[in-house]
Amino acid sequence: MNVALVPLQAQSAAKMVLVLKWFVATLLFLCEAQGFPKVVRVLNNLEFTDPKPEFKEKYFSQILDHFNYNSLGNGTYLQRYLITDQYWKKGGPIFFYTGNEGDIWEFALNSGFITELAEKEGALVIFAEHRYYGKSLPFGNDSFHIPEVGLLTVEQALADFAVLITELKKELNAQECPVIVFGGSYGGMLSVYMRLRYPNVVAGALAASAPILSTAGMGDPAQFFRDVTADFENYKPACREAVQGAFQKLQALAQQLDYARIQSEFSLCKTPSSAADIHQLSGLLRNAFTLMAMLDYPYKTSFMSSMPPFPVKVACDTMLRGDDLMTALRETVGIVYNSTGTLPCLDIYNLYIECADPTGCGLGFNSLAWDYQACTEIEMCFESNSVSDMFPPMPFTQKQREQYCAKKWAVVPRPGWLKTQFWGDALSTASNIIFSNGDLDPWANGGVRKSLSSSLIAINIPEGAHHLDLRGSNPADPDCVIQARKKESEIISQWVKMERKKYRGLKF
Repeated sequence: MNVALVPLQAQSAAKMVLVLKWFVATLLFLCEAQGFPKVVRVLNNLEFTDPKPEFKEKYFSQILDHFNYNSLGNGTYLQRYLITDQYWKKGGPIFFYTGNEGDIWEFALNSGFITELAEKEGALVIFAEHRYYGKSLPFGNDSFHIPEVGLLTVEQALADFAVLITELKKELNAQECPVIVFGGSYGGMLSVYMRLRYPNVVAGALAASAPILSTAGMGDPAQFFRDVTADFENYKPACREAVQGAFQKLQALAQQLDYARIQSEFSLCKTPSSAADIHQLSGLLRNAFTLMAMLDYPYKTSFMSSMPPFPVKVACDTMLRGDDLMTALRETVGIVYNSTGTLPCLDIYNLYIECADPTGCGLGFNSLAWDYQACTEIEMCFESNSVSDMFPPMPFTQKQREQYCAKKWAVVPRPGWLKTQFWGDALSTASNIIFSNGDLDPWANGGVRKSLSSSLIAINIPEGAHHLDLRGSNPADPDCVIQARKKESEIISQWVKMERKKYRGLKF
């Protein structure tokens, strides 16, 4: 490892892209002011990807079961991780991303703040993949069979991270390098839990958009979809009314059993034939609004779904463009499911999978993993009711969760376990955790919104969507996220200094 040389090409490329971003942002402002709508549309469709950090993809021989010495002995699996020493200076900190429910590359390429901060702090950067996600499948394609899937727990994942950090520090002769963990959403929850469970391993945690309270069963079941609705209503009150009206028309057609009309209105690949099909369609439609609220970034992105700049605004403008609410609803959800316009029809069972998480589990193996976690430790009994939100009534009670999970995974959820295991809201004796949340994010009110002490710090971002602060700098960033990153950087820098002093003190 050559820590003295930082590739000049990477630095030059980063500066070039940043300059180009600022040029386009300035041109966009001028064109909007002067009234050139065609040019504005072209500029809005440009998408800049930050220069790919020089990550090396590696695999670590990880213990299968950290807590049972008999079941699998010291059996191992290959855990994937990404690492870059592009900015690492001797003795510099280690920035460690606690991977969440997906392919680790997706998070590495959409968390540019971490590498930007690494350049300032001279840090080594590691993104670790969560067991049972991406390519970190303990039993290969058999990982989601019963009982093999039983090793998918929060506790096992945290132990993976702790062991990986400890072993890599030895391998790299970095035992005295302070470790700061970062994570967004479920990854943010894991960062909090790492600081609580392994304070001997990590010195601090930045938990962005981490709903540690609602997922521990401590929230209002109506909160999530109420907050999704608020995003659209706050842009234009008429938007909520239009969406609610469209869903009411859909329900009226369903009650009349006019399935052919529903198939035609929504360009479905197959004609619905039952109440179950209508329920699936309603879930698909609701999920589109969920994603647009979560990913309401001020620029075009391809994270989780391909989105235009300000997708909530685009959705509301589409909903209010004409008088036909059903057509408007179809075109609005097309922003998510048919952004290229090339899909001839919507396959409601392939585009959306109903699961134990009403906010969506995604697709493929990753969706199976998250579904299992939602059936065991992660509690997400969220529901829409058409009163506090704009969606059709779709309850998801603890009883429904139990029935679904018993049938799908042969497990019975244990409500309250996550609260018992990871403290719930009784966090006052913890330290060195930043809880950042954006007001536009429907997950925000399921997390910590007020500082609990001088070292348990809540940072609220008025114009921030789902962990916007972890994304790389962009000229379209609102000032509030720029200030949030600045504050986060200052706090983390202080943690690193304090930890270095501690190491030096232990030598005497």
